[in-house]
Amino acid sequence: MKICIYGAGAIGGYMAVMLKRGGADVSIVARGAHLDAIRQNGLKLLVDGTEIIERMPATSKPGELGVQDYVIVTLKAHQAWQVAEDMTPLLGKDTAVVTAQNGLPWWYFHGLHPSVADLRLQSVDPDNRQWNAIGPERVIGATVYPATEISGPGVIKHIYGNQFGLGEPDCSNSERVSRLAAVMEAGGLKTRFYDDIRNDIWVKLWGNLCFNPISALTGATLDIVATDPGTRTLARNMMLEAQAIGEKFGATFRVDVERRIDGAAGVGAHRTSMLQDVDKGRAIELDALLTSVQEMGRLCDVDTPFIDSVLALAQQMGRVRGLYPTFPEVVEAKLVMAS
Repeated sequence: MKICIYGAGAIGGYMAVMLKRGGADVSIVARGAHLDAIRQNGLKLLVDGTEIIERMPATSKPGELGVQDYVIVTLKAHQAWQVAEDMTPLLGKDTAVVTAQNGLPWWYFHGLHPSVADLRLQSVDPDNRQWNAIGPERVIGATVYPATEISGPGVIKHIYGNQFGLGEPDCSNSERVSRLAAVMEAGGLKTRFYDDIRNDIWVKLWGNLCFNPISALTGATLDIVATDPGTRTLARNMMLEAQAIGEKFGATFRVDVERRIDGAAGVGAHRTSMLQDVDKGRAIELDALLTSVQEMGRLCDVDTPFIDSVLALAQQMGRVRGLYPTFPEVVEAKLVMAS
């Protein structure tokens, strides 16, 4: 089985090593010093005090790798949009593309009820770039739960977790998902199949859409955001707005708001990914986590005053610091029906 990891950063690098250990024919697309180190020394994974090194084809030019069985996209959402056309040399007639980003995916309405099948999320896929270059029929949805980090060029450190959710946009139980799950399990990655992967996407996003921007704006760690009365109330209200939107489009939430917030508080003094990005001067992943939810709220006529306020503040903070990579074709989220 040929699998290309497109974006071998913290999660992508972790998956590449584990899939290679499971017997897959793995290649990676990366860039810069990280790519140079992988080419020279192999890809190194530090897990449970053990150092694992795997060598595999690595390039910044996807055309060198040929057609794949699976392409697992582990870039951030705005980065995945930027390289949509670059992926095409990897795509054959039966190639599946696994979207392993945080937030609402560009293909969200594909395979859903016919009444919404023509909707597109412009906040994550301006001008339908991924929809047209990749095609929603190729997609396998995924949720990612491990915590990993790049500790140096070519070196990935695993912190905790090995759980991944998988599911087809049309809610079918397909052979291609079963095959992917089998090779992931062989490499030590735990998978869970969801009849509707959107439900798990919402549960993960539920926390990310509030905890990430609130922590980035305040500098507070997750335990403080989730327990301080003011920020906990703000997070709760944002989550309730998001839940109303998700349920309008048929999603179900398997836990309640208070339990979800308590679970976040239990993680402890964790610096959210967006706070880490701000600290390190990296672009923040705001549109997929928050603008997309605002856009869906407008599509289904659900008011989002708390989401709107936090989004406006986070956007302004990002622009002032040069960390908010707005799409060049879209000044603000637009609601677009396909013709």
